[in-house]
Parts: sequence; C-alpha cells; structure tokens
Amino acid sequence: MFCVRFTPTRFSKLAISAAISALLLSGCNDNDNISTIESVTVTVTDVVTQNAKMAHAVYADTVSTAQSLKDAIDTFVAKTAPSDVDLSELKTLWIASREPYGLSEIWRFREGPIDALKDDGTMGAEGDGPEGRINAWPLSEALIDYVAEGTVDGDDGPGNAATDPSVSGNIIADSASVPTINKTVLAGLNEAGDDERNVATGYHAIEFLLWGQDLNASVHSWTSPRDVSGGQRPVSDYNTSGGCTNGLSASGAPVAQADSVCQRRKDYLVAVTELLIDDLTRVQTAWDPAGTGNYYDTFIAGGKTSLAKMLEAMGRLGFGELAGERMNIALATDSQEDEHSCFSDNTHRDILLNAQGIVNTYIGTYTRVNGTVVDGPGIDDLLITSNAALDGQMQAALDDSMMKIVAIDDQAKAGNPFDNQIQSVANGGSQTDRDRVSTAIAALSSQTDVIEDVIEALGVTTDDLRQDTEESI
Repeated sequence: MFCVRFTPTRFSKLAISAAISALLLSGCNDNDNISTIESVTVTVTDVVTQNAKMAHAVYADTVSTAQSLKDAIDTFVAKTAPSDVDLSELKTLWIASREPYGLSEIWRFREGPIDALKDDGTMGAEGDGPEGRINAWPLSEALIDYVAEGTVDGDDGPGNAATDPSVSGNIIADSASVPTINKTVLAGLNEAGDDERNVATGYHAIEFLLWGQDLNASVHSWTSPRDVSGGQRPVSDYNTSGGCTNGLSASGAPVAQADSVCQRRKDYLVAVTELLIDDLTRVQTAWDPAGTGNYYDTFIAGGKTSLAKMLEAMGRLGFGELAGERMNIALATDSQEDEHSCFSDNTHRDILLNAQGIVNTYIGTYTRVNGTVVDGPGIDDLLITSNAALDGQMQAALDDSMMKIVAIDDQAKAGNPFDNQIQSVANGGSQTDRDRVSTAIAALSSQTDVIEDVIEALGVTTDDLRQDTEESI
C-alpha cells in the first residue's frame, strides 16, 4: 500500500482533512510505504488573495439573500390583504439575509469598499462608504413610522424626527412633506438634518417594518419583565383593502388608518430593500476578481499593508464594535434600543456571526450559503511556520470567545433572547444571564490582546485596535 503523510503547515485545510479521512478509511499505518509531502510555503500574497476571494463570495451571498427577500416582498405588497403566513415568510427571509451579512462585517475597519466606497464609484476615506445606509443602528423608528407612546429607552431613543426639518411626524404618515417614497428619497432622508441618529434605511429599517417595536409585557412600563418574543406588528399594517391599521392600541384593539397609509408602508418596504440591494451590489462589484481595476486588485497588491488591515479588522471588530458597542453598552444600560437587532430578537446571531467572521479571516475559510466552501491559506498558515506557540494561543483565544458566544446563542435559541439576558436583576433579569454576556465580552477583550501579539510577530503596523469604543472593558 502507498500512503501519504502531510506536514503541519495547512495550505488547504479541507484537502488535508479529506486526505486524512481517506487514509484512515484505507487503513494506513506507520509500517506502510510512506511518501512525505513537504509543506507548501504560504506567502503574504497567498493570504491576502484568499481574503479577497472570501470577500467577493460573502458579499455575493449578501446580494443573493437580499434579492430573495426582495422577490418575496414584491409578492407580498401586490396583495391587498396579505396574511400572517405571508408576513412570517418575509421575516424568515430577513433572518436568512442577516447570516452572510454578519459574516461580512470582518471586512469593515480597513478602509475597504464597505466603509469607503463613495456613490460615484471612487474610493474615499472611512465613513464615505455605504455601511451607514446598510447597517446603521439604533434605528430612528419615529422618523419612519408610528411608535408606541412612552417607549423610549437607550441613549438615543427610538427616533429623532424633530431634527429632520424635511419631515413632520414620520415619513410614512407625512405625505405632504414626502409625497413619494422611493429609494432615492430614502437615501436623501437617511441621517437627515445632519443628525446621525436619523437612521431611516438598511437592514434594521426593513426589520422594523416587518416586526415593529419589541415592547415589554406592558406597553406603558419599561420596568416590566421582558417577554421572549420580538416585535408584534400586525399584518393589517399592510392591508390596503379597507382594513389598514397603525398597529394595536394598549387594549389590543386595531388602530384604523386610511388605506393610503398602508400603501405608503408598502412603498417604504419596497424602496428600502431596493436601496439595500443597490448598496450591497456595489460592494460586491468592488471585490469582483473578474473586473478591471477593482478594489480586489488593489487589496492584493497591498501585500503586507493588506495583511495589516486584516488583523486590524479582527481586533477592531472584536473589541470596539462587538464587545464594546454591541454588547457592553446594551448590558450596562439594560437597553433594548441599544441591542443590535432589537425588533426581531436576532441579536444573538449578529454577535455569533461577527465572532465567526473573525475566525474565518484567521483560518482563511468561508462557507457560502449554498454550502460551497471557499478555502485557502489564512493568517494562521503564515504564523505557524515562524511562531507555532503564538498560533496556538491565537487559536485558543478564538475558541474561547466562540465557546462563550455560542452559549449566548444557545440560550436565545432555547427561548431566552439577548434582550432578556442583558436585563438588570432589579428589573427582573438574571445575574446568571448577565454574567454569561460579560464573560463573553471579557473573552473578546483577551482575544484582542493576542491579536496585538500576532501583529507584532508578523511585523506589520496597524492603528489602535481599541479606538472604536469608549467602553471600559
């Protein structure tokens, strides 16, 4: 029998795994004739090229899942009296669309297309890109549609319509100031009045239009224990055959509205999804390896500078954005408004997917929504040849963070959503739940320490990994 032995460096983790499985099935042992395949030398160019391929794949998945949602929305709004089943289908597709997007956020914090691609197609500075239109939060609910009285919590509250001089009340209700709702109008109204709190577009605007506000057991008291469901927007909010509503009153009675209001709500849902697809498509195109002069080529040509951007993104996403802004603020303020996907109770997936995206960048692997695996050399393949001990520390830190975040995800899937896990003990929450979240935050902080060691070991330079939050973690 002729068998093959692989040396430690992992150029293709899937290929090696498959080969090892085949060897086990074939019954090879140390007494067989053995041919050793030497390690394939992995270069910085190999690693950044793989990362660019992964970027194109993940953004292609964001576009395809958003398009599936849009197709279902078109069918939904064509019905004058859509059903609860119809609305439930849209919710399922929205959640599905969030899976690849959560994994894509590791391509933030590196002055790449998501953060710096301007509307004219040129690259600007961080903050010039479409990310704010795609995924900004907290949402300005009161600028978009009706909200229940007395339901403001969090630092920014659920809306800030008063600072937008172009709207009186909310966009859906104000047909005088906003006679037409389309994607161009919504792009202009997003962050209107030069107020970043006026978020009116993106995934979370769609989320709000599908779920509505996630209120406590009592609409009028934020000190009531939270229930385990997301928002409860009735499907009658989209009825254009004489049954239009603006939700339900505190007593549970429908709040009747003219059909024109529900039609404008439909128009908003269509337009905001069209804008989302446009923005995601532009980012996907920038990472397209088949294009000429795309950012894909620029990133690969960057060599060690691009490697540094990958590591900086790992640190900044994990520490500032995830541990700080998305977890610690919500925990410290006991605020549903500061929860990332606060209407759908999908925040546990946002957290887990961001953490998994960090892992994916380190090991050079992304699994597409159709199950295809985009696998190749990762940062680990560079590090293990020069500092196997540090690679082991990095792998252990990533594993520890994932284990603690999976615990949050498991709890949510079992009926204990993130907004319940962060609730203060004084307001009916559990210290065990809160400790689970704080332990995950601490693990992400420790993980960042190791990323800084990897940056030094690989001889690259990054900006401060802790610049994106003022939270003391």
